[in-house]
Amino acid sequence: MSEAVLLIGTKKGLWIGRSTAERQLWTLDGPHFEMQGIYSVGIDTRGDRPRLFAGGTSEHWGPAVFHSDDLGQSWAEPPEGSIGFPKDAGTSVERVWQIQPGAPEDKDVVYAGAQPSSLWKSTDGGVTFALVRGLWDHPHRKDWGAGFGGQAIHTVLPHPTDTGRVSVAMSTGGVYQTDDGGQTWTPANHGIKAHFMPDPDPEFGQCVHKLAGHPEVPERMFAQNHHGVYRSDDGGAIWKSIADGLPSDFGFPIAVHPHEPETVYVFPLVADGNRIPTDAKCRVYRSRDAGATWEALTKGLPDVPSYAPVLRDALCTDTGTPAGVYVGTRDGCVYASADAGDSWTEVARHLPDVLTVRAAVL
Repeated sequence: MSEAVLLIGTKKGLWIGRSTAERQLWTLDGPHFEMQGIYSVGIDTRGDRPRLFAGGTSEHWGPAVFHSDDLGQSWAEPPEGSIGFPKDAGTSVERVWQIQPGAPEDKDVVYAGAQPSSLWKSTDGGVTFALVRGLWDHPHRKDWGAGFGGQAIHTVLPHPTDTGRVSVAMSTGGVYQTDDGGQTWTPANHGIKAHFMPDPDPEFGQCVHKLAGHPEVPERMFAQNHHGVYRSDDGGAIWKSIADGLPSDFGFPIAVHPHEPETVYVFPLVADGNRIPTDAKCRVYRSRDAGATWEALTKGLPDVPSYAPVLRDALCTDTGTPAGVYVGTRDGCVYASADAGDSWTEVARHLPDVLTVRAAVL
């Protein structure tokens, strides 16, 4: 019997939601890793059995990537640690912001994005990670800045068929891409504005908040920026605004429907200096035409004043049919839709600050 799993990373631990494939009723267990900040989670379904990931940050022990092969009943980390800079780097990992399985044919490859801005690659299924030196040694690195959340690579987007091609996004720094497996990297920010910089059209330095794409149309990519929502139809070479029709172009997350490459979801906030939902309402916005038009999704979401934003990794979809959509807020609420966003139910409330969500139908 198929089942659904929902990982909810918070500032004080990980909760796991479980449901049937219909995803109508959810049970929660947790907290796992109590009092650790869980800034990243991942679900890898490429192998014989699913592997879950949690990127935790302990105030005492520091960051680590944990994995589970029994759907969260138990968790493991190598005794020598899962992730850490070589001595010549002269720094240490502060947080792991992203855990992303590689291309379908690279079943043992898993990527991690971390703070300070660094990309890591695992070739043993996400047990241990090695620094991608080509990006760490990039001449631009000395000029990458820090957003309010820190200087981090928060999005890793592997190409679904070209295993040498990977896109990453960082705050601040923008989008970078490799075509040779990580040896060399080029910025890919043409068209993404940086209104907070003296030159609003720099080669790099943009504060891209999140990237998303669909494996069936890998050349189409979506970006939520620090003021700006964009689409690229040529693999990131040129970006064009798709913010018209939204109540605001500021926000953090962006996610794509698993079966409809032209359907995309965002959660607008008022502005960078006023980070609350527009109209003080919890509203997910959906476009079914790749950003040409937008609609507010309201059914089942609270119709009371809401002041809690949604962070960059706290909006996701699953691969169920119909598609599931999930959103977690900074006041500890999690909402789920089993019909691609048409209606929503509350999965959790009063959790700690929700940092990240991931879901899958297994």
